[in-house]
Amino acid sequence: MLPVVSPVVFAERVTKWYGPRRAVADVSFAIAPGEIVGLLGPNGSGKSTIFRMLTGYLVPTSGRIEVAGHDVVEDSLGVRRAISYVPEDAPLYDHMRVGEFLNFMAGIKGLHGPKTRAAVEEVAERLDLARVMKLTTGKLSRGFRQRVSIAQALLGDPKVLVLDEPTSGLDPHQVIAVRDLIQSLAGRHTVLLASHILPEIEKIASRVMILLDGVLLTSDALKDAAQDLTLRLSAEATEDAVRGATKAVAGVREVTADPDNAGRFLVKAERRPPLAADLVSALVAAQIPVRELTELRPDLERVFLDLTRQPKAAA
Repeated sequence: MLPVVSPVVFAERVTKWYGPRRAVADVSFAIAPGEIVGLLGPNGSGKSTIFRMLTGYLVPTSGRIEVAGHDVVEDSLGVRRAISYVPEDAPLYDHMRVGEFLNFMAGIKGLHGPKTRAAVEEVAERLDLARVMKLTTGKLSRGFRQRVSIAQALLGDPKVLVLDEPTSGLDPHQVIAVRDLIQSLAGRHTVLLASHILPEIEKIASRVMILLDGVLLTSDALKDAAQDLTLRLSAEATEDAVRGATKAVAGVREVTADPDNAGRFLVKAERRPPLAADLVSALVAAQIPVRELTELRPDLERVFLDLTRQPKAAA
């Protein structure tokens, strides 16, 4: 029997109000040690509010959050020892050299003497900072500023690393470098990152949660999508004719016109082996010529659009 792994981050029915405005609504999720989890949502969806509650900067209005076994309200110091946070456009002390800044941050995190030197040397090597250690942070490119921000967050070897829009404003080469860096952290650290850029979060994260207007729509977008089947059908018929011919096929849930391709339709159905054959048989019986029937692999953009177009449940 496999051992049960306790989540390193746990949120249960978390709600946050700013006066009369509800920013986060009844959100629950769990993150296992070593995962890289993406939190996806448009600007203003509540991502930063969740991060600030995870790090102890904000207190939930209701609900419970634990990080590495520490409650964010009852043991905020324990949470801060276990977690590091890199906000979007993280501020640096522009007059300090990179080496000075990292040594200063190590001291703030309780590292002293030989431990400071060893920790700074380790993060500088992991983030390839050797060539800029003597430069002031104010003279760094945006990509290297992001590397320094992540380096200081790794000092003290936190269990959880929280990154808010880590590739925002970077050029393509810098995006790839930061993406590779984040992926290299998996296993040793648990990483939770927020973004509104779908392709980037899909490439970095092993699991994606989607947030809209403070409501968590799914805690594993691609896994949920893979449980259902979406087929693209090309047929010489109207939408009503296709829908009428396929409505009796077991497992078919919805038939809609493909908004991007005239004469094509999207069929959403339960995943079962003979479904495609049953669909073709039903269409041929209705004298509808079938030109194409292919399965669409779930992709994050389609899942995101499907979820965010659906009306939200009443609060």
